[in-house]
Amino acid sequence: MTDLLRGPIHAVHVELGATFAPFGGWEMPVSYVGTVAEHQAVRATVGLFDVSHLGKATVRGSGAAAFVNSALTNDLGRIGPGQAQYTLCCAPDGGVIDDLIAYYVSDEEIFLVPNAANTAVVVAELRKVAPEGVTVTDEHRDYAVFAVQGARSTEVLTALGLPTELEYMAYADAEWDGRPVRVCRTGYTGEHGYELLPGWDDAEPLFRALVEQVRAADGQVAGLGARDTLRTEMGYPLHGHELSLEISPVQARCGWAVGWKKPEFWGKAALEQEKSAGPRRLLLGLEALDRGVLRQGQTVLRDGKSVGETTSGTFSPTLKVGIALALLDTEADLEPGAEVEVDVRGRRLRCKIIRPPFVQTNTK
Repeated sequence: MTDLLRGPIHAVHVELGATFAPFGGWEMPVSYVGTVAEHQAVRATVGLFDVSHLGKATVRGSGAAAFVNSALTNDLGRIGPGQAQYTLCCAPDGGVIDDLIAYYVSDEEIFLVPNAANTAVVVAELRKVAPEGVTVTDEHRDYAVFAVQGARSTEVLTALGLPTELEYMAYADAEWDGRPVRVCRTGYTGEHGYELLPGWDDAEPLFRALVEQVRAADGQVAGLGARDTLRTEMGYPLHGHELSLEISPVQARCGWAVGWKKPEFWGKAALEQEKSAGPRRLLLGLEALDRGVLRQGQTVLRDGKSVGETTSGTFSPTLKVGIALALLDTEADLEPGAEVEVDVRGRRLRCKIIRPPFVQTNTK
């Protein structure tokens, strides 16, 4: 694992007893006391994640916001300074280069948080066509990212004197112990929560303080395992699974993150054509009716005929059953409630189609 990148508080994770695995080129903490316990803590009280592997980039200069709006799918005109927005960076054919969060700092500054493995590509694509006077800076290792998620997340931040009275997808620039930290009311778990962006070199003392307050609130430090089970229960896409160069926003039901009325964005013509014609496949959820584990890349069958493939699969700690996300052929005319089978290593596992989320969302 020596060739993998490490975040700014790797030593703290070792101290906390984390197990590690490679993810997006980084050595990531997978769990500390067990994925199920960490997952349940987020749903019941609060969990703390270190997701500093996420990319960071800043677009600066006269007309920076207008430039980003002409490139990424969502409409930055819907928000303003102090707000953030989920958006997509698409290829000309409508495939997804990456999905990311855009922070609207000002008309002349947009801060982007892409996925770790895609940061360099997103930065390079923006730089290729940036107008004169607009710069795109890769700041991947300038900032850490911590996610505090769950019903008691506000309590944790309040104890540290950090701002909490934020609307969903709004952010505030604050200070903790004299150090700057950006606090945003967002997350990837389906629970009320916040994401904190301190400086890379300022990360450790803030994380230790968060650990103390999370434990005081009967919460847990949580790893990549719980992050994945939580987002799968919500039906949230993960790039490389539900979104990719081969899977468009239309197929992944992410059309809500596309500013269809905007005059331009990358991939607009291809996506409009797909939307008008109807996609050949659509993302839906599967809930196992039999005992068994669903995973990515398993064939979905109806009457013995292949009608799609799973993109993610896991055991749901909340529902206590196997769940999956799957791209299903639209020609098969499958609706929520219909029963299908999934080929799990040669065994047919009965599943029910549902429209995610699998569990109730409490984000707002």
